[in-house]
Amino acid sequence: MEDLKPAAYWIEKYALSPHPEGGYYAETYRANENVPQQALPARFSGTRSFSTGIYFLLETYNFSAFHRIKSDEMWHFYAGEALEIFVINEERRELQMIRLGNDPEKGETFQAVVPAESWFASRPAKGSTYALVGCTVAPGFDFADFEMAEREALQTQFPEFEQIIQELTRV
Repeated sequence: MEDLKPAAYWIEKYALSPHPEGGYYAETYRANENVPQQALPARFSGTRSFSTGIYFLLETYNFSAFHRIKSDEMWHFYAGEALEIFVINEERRELQMIRLGNDPEKGETFQAVVPAESWFASRPAKGSTYALVGCTVAPGFDFADFEMAEREALQTQFPEFEQIIQELTRV
């Protein structure tokens, strides 16, 4: 088995900063070209980069709280141990749990997509010390497209997922 470097190693090497939804991140890519607002769906309030990318690290004691963005987001596993991504499908009223990691025998996958405007959250899987992943967003990420979930409102909308919403929200 590969020697597991501590989370602090990656935080230092990639100059990761605290992320508002939990964990650490660093933007690694922002396309030089943009999609004009008139070419985007109406949900976007302005011009967006073609695509953006980040490193994202979560340690065992932390989580990425339920939030949503207006673009599709592709997740990529890089190092550490498995990460669980919880995605609420509003239309079908289903909760999907994706295991991002490097062991397909445990149901893990290297890549997964969270569809635009889906509520989602993530945390290291039970027994994981941390997960270093990447997120690619297209059209590119802009904080104007970011919405943090409010626990009570999300639990009212999805009472069947009350427990996981309780665990993965902060307010």
